[in-house]
Amino acid sequence: MTTSEVDRDHVQSLERGITLLLAFDAEHPEPTLAELAQLTGFSRPAVRRFLITLERMGYVRSNGSGRWSLTPRVLTIGQHYTESHALIELAQPHLLGLAEQTQESASLSTLDGAEVVYVARVPVRRIMSINVSVGTRVPAHATSMGRVLLAWAPDELVDEVLLRYPPQAITTNTVTDVGALRAALAEVRRQGWSTVSEELETGLLSASAPVRDRSGAVVAALASSTSTGRSTVEQLEREVVPLLVETADRLSADLGGTARAS
Repeated sequence: MTTSEVDRDHVQSLERGITLLLAFDAEHPEPTLAELAQLTGFSRPAVRRFLITLERMGYVRSNGSGRWSLTPRVLTIGQHYTESHALIELAQPHLLGLAEQTQESASLSTLDGAEVVYVARVPVRRIMSINVSVGTRVPAHATSMGRVLLAWAPDELVDEVLLRYPPQAITTNTVTDVGALRAALAEVRRQGWSTVSEELETGLLSASAPVRDRSGAVVAALASSTSTGRSTVEQLEREVVPLLVETADRLSADLGGTARAS
């Protein structure tokens, strides 16, 4: 498809409507029309039209004092995603089983650009100070999940993540050197799993293993998380990683995939 064909088929108003919805976040839960215009770069008349349309559809509401907020209806978008992806439904019993065996939180995630997105989770203890739930995004380079997903990703995607979005230090332990990260990905491919200690958050320790579909492609990362106060990297690799890899292999089998493909 040529650039002109892509431009012709591109629906700018839809893109802008979604951009406006994404402007509502933790820092701007109830923005004004003027604030939304500043956040999106759209004109005030355009923002007003989008808000009126989204209000009629039930996705936003006005509180009567010039501020706007999202409505619970936006959650149905994520619900439709969950219901339309067999991976998430199949993963739930495996996540529960892993959490029961380890007495630690179990998560399933996918890769979206330079970020990892949680698509399913069974929390056991509160480990992270940030609120982790389905839909939470974290930097791929600083997580065991991200390294698993990048380890088997196409080279061009890895280059984009590491070069277009230079890794940033989140804690004093975060690996940001591109060469060191590429070496870490090679090690993940070699051993078939990943552990990361205190790179995303001080005190957070996690391990991840790949989940494959029927084609053998890695489509998700299965993770178990704990704290450095309850475990060490050595303990995690000895006691949890075998359970994690076994669980990821069973989930892969449910998807028609094969375990530990190269």
